[in-house]
Parts: sequence; C-alpha cells; structure tokens
Amino acid sequence: MKTISKIDKIAIPTIITLSILVPIVVVILMLLPERTNLFGVDVGTFPFFHAVINGLTAILLFVGYRLIKQQKKQLHRNVMITAFLLSAVFLVSYVLSKISIDPVPFGGDGIIRPIYFFILISHIVLSGIIIPLVLFTMYRGLTGEYEKHKKIARWTFPIWMYVAITGVLVYLFMYPYY
Repeated sequence: MKTISKIDKIAIPTIITLSILVPIVVVILMLLPERTNLFGVDVGTFPFFHAVINGLTAILLFVGYRLIKQQKKQLHRNVMITAFLLSAVFLVSYVLSKISIDPVPFGGDGIIRPIYFFILISHIVLSGIIIPLVLFTMYRGLTGEYEKHKKIARWTFPIWMYVAITGVLVYLFMYPYY
C-alpha cells in the first residue's frame, strides 16, 4: 500500500474543495436577483473579454500539446502554466461578470437554437468537470509526478480544449444579442 505524501494530504483536499466550491459559487451568482455593475461596463464587454481569453487558452493548449510531443518539456511547462493562469483570470472575470451584468437571453430560432443550446449545455457541464482535472494535472506536473500527470492529461487536454473552443463559440452565437 502506497502512503500519501505530506503535500498530497494538503493539495488533494484543497483541489477537491475548490472543485466543489467554484461551481457552487458560480451557480449562486447566476441566481442573484439583482446585479451591481461594479465597473460600469457595457453588456458585451465581459463576454468579448472571455472569448478572447478562451481563444488564447485554446491556442496555448494546442501549442503546449505540440511542445510535449516534441519533448520540449520546459517550454511545455511554461505554456501550460500560462494557459492555467489565463483560465484563472477568466474565472475571476466570469464571477465578476455574473455579479455585474444581467444574463442576456439567446434570441436565435430555427435549427441554430438547438445547436446553440447543445454547445452551451455541454460547455457548462464540462466547465465544471474541467476544474478538478486541470488542478490535478497541474499539480502532478509541477510536483514531478509525470506518469500520473500524463495519465490525467490524456483526459484533461481534450476536455479543456473543448471548453475553451466552445467558450468562443458561445460568444459568437450570442454576439448579435449583446
């Protein structure tokens, strides 16, 4: 039986706690009865910013994937840390947007409506799932546990990429309504 390291005893419960709390906080904020526009921004400002961050994250994920395939481990590490930091900025900004701006309903109809909602719902569900995956993948990579890192990264990469790309798609679908 393998023993759990001292750092795992702290990191794993922290990752699990964050993975539970972050989606709960986002849901609570989405259900707020009133919004306070903290920054006085237009309704489309946050979504545009989020689309840019998601697009940059997708590019970084692709670059990071290519770098590890080329055995450029240090560059891979740096690019992936940057993607993680961009995602953290996204998360903070997303929370601020939910406090600041009322939700904008999708106004499309016809065949585009079910396509949009499929993309939106899968994006939302996988956004919650990706939190622990990214945190565990980053943790295992940064602690040098490369075999564990590789095993979880095989799941993390495509889901994270999907979430980043669909984040941009959701913005493009919603753009006419902002």
